[in-house]
Amino acid sequence: MTAPASERDILAHAGASPISIEHHPRIEPGPALLRHTTHAHDLRAHRLRHGEPPELDLASLHAMAGAAAVQGRGGAGFPFARKLRTAAEHARRGRRPIVVVNASEGEPASAKDAALAEVAPHLVLDGAAVAARALGAREVHVVLPGDRPRASGLLATAVGERTDARLTWRVHDAPARFVAGQARAVLELMAGRPGLPVTAWAPEAVSGHRGRPTLLSNAETWAHIGLLALEGIRPTLERGTRDEPGTTLLTLHAAGTPVTVVEVEHGTPLAPLLPALAWDAPVLIGGFHGTWTTSAALAGAHLSRAELRERGVGLGAGVIIAPGPDACPLGLTAAIVEHLAAESAGRCGPCVNGLPALARAVRGVVHGVVGAREEAARLSGLVTGRGACAHPDGTARLVASALTALAGEVAAHADGGCGAGAAQEVAS
Repeated sequence: MTAPASERDILAHAGASPISIEHHPRIEPGPALLRHTTHAHDLRAHRLRHGEPPELDLASLHAMAGAAAVQGRGGAGFPFARKLRTAAEHARRGRRPIVVVNASEGEPASAKDAALAEVAPHLVLDGAAVAARALGAREVHVVLPGDRPRASGLLATAVGERTDARLTWRVHDAPARFVAGQARAVLELMAGRPGLPVTAWAPEAVSGHRGRPTLLSNAETWAHIGLLALEGIRPTLERGTRDEPGTTLLTLHAAGTPVTVVEVEHGTPLAPLLPALAWDAPVLIGGFHGTWTTSAALAGAHLSRAELRERGVGLGAGVIIAPGPDACPLGLTAAIVEHLAAESAGRCGPCVNGLPALARAVRGVVHGVVGAREEAARLSGLVTGRGACAHPDGTARLVASALTALAGEVAAHADGGCGAGAAQEVAS
């Protein structure tokens, strides 16, 4: 094996994502958001299927979103009803609110927004329109993914079809980088500045675009709100579990199979989602800011955010990556960390200095460098909680989980070997 790269080399050569963006994912029909995968998806066809969304007042929308336990699906999992209430409270102080659909999907491994743009764009926009009317907002901003031209074009076309009374629709093209999907990066873009995260002292729902209360959620969250408005609360409560009603979208990556977006009811067993062979090796759940785990740790697990948290795993951006027994998970981790170091905003010490150093340490673990594991663990703790945004925290979480869940691989690499059949290709 060659010697680990320098930090400068890491930043110079780590621009490409180790998992390519999938512009045409396989989309499996689902019980709610993905019901109509084979039908036309223009506004006229959408209205023939669903009709016009009702005019919901704020109290009704808040109660519905709370009963359905709608959470953000971009990774943070913040309750939508709480954000809605906060935006409404601050709107009453004389500042007209703004509604934002964040479809930028900076996570390279996720294809959820691309799937919704393909088969249910007006479900997403209906959700935003219903919330805007309930709040008294007059503007709805839609942030498009700069690195996914097909999805961006489909969403822009859908926005162009809208005829919602009293609403002005605006679109923005997010830059093609990982941190562009962060909430404050989105607001920076909307303000005409580079779409990169900045430090914020108040939530977006308190002070967002132009200082106004801003209700900002990702495309999947808005699609759930749209469906609630169109079909009522009962169908959602009949799906999933009592504590976690409804469904969620997942992007599945498994060796030898196409990238697939599925819609799954909460409470569904995890095992059938991937081929059996995929569970014979470590699995990364949550995407690039996710958590490595093992089949033993997931034995008998169900798709439940609460249950997965108890097992030390977060669903994050709804991505499951199973590289299979012939791939080196440590090599993949090193490549992801190098990519994340290169994709940072470069505006605070943990990103400018900490992430390149962490990437170098993880690459050292792959190459069996003495002391690299301890250095990676030290740096993971050092950058956590110190950044202007959550980018260093998510990267550190990925590394910490790799050092724990992949302990056998770490030991094998320290001895100059690797437990994976394709280690040389992935790790070099």
